[in-house]
Amino acid sequence: MRLSKNLKNYNQKQSIIMKFLEKYYPVVLAFISFLISVYLWFFIDKEAGMFVGIWVPSILSLAIFIRLVQND
Repeated sequence: MRLSKNLKNYNQKQSIIMKFLEKYYPVVLAFISFLISVYLWFFIDKEAGMFVGIWVPSILSLAIFIRLVQND
């Protein structure tokens, strides 16, 4: 009985985590890309920083497109 209750709680937590990742995963990726671009801009090469910096709107645009296609 206790094992099935623990398994049910685990499945509920896993479901919540998966819903969170589905919704915010692109935002997390875009933020990581932004941080990498800032690091590249200030410490490595400004052109590389700009190149990685343009990934941010690309990632977010692709995420919006995918979400719109899934809703149709």
